[in-house]
Amino acid sequence: MEFLLQILPIIIYILLIIIIVIGIILGIKLIITIDKVDKLVNDVSSKVAEVTPIFDAFGLVSSKVGSIVTTVIGSVENLFCKLFLRSKEMESDEDE
Repeated sequence: MEFLLQILPIIIYILLIIIIVIGIILGIKLIITIDKVDKLVNDVSSKVAEVTPIFDAFGLVSSKVGSIVTTVIGSVENLFCKLFLRSKEMESDEDE
């Protein structure tokens, strides 16, 4: 029993030292990985910032073209409605 009382604390201390060393190694690897990820995120952010004005320009052109097309289609629709309604009104006037 005395043997276990002397050996058990030594085994526990050795295991604690091993766990602390493994924790330190994992912590260092985690710091290195976080630095790499930070560099990657900064690179992606700069590339997105460079491309964003192009997409803004495409959006502006798209909205302008859309409004022009809507206006033209509305004008053509009104023209057809006036032509067909006028011919129907003339036919109804002639029928009466």
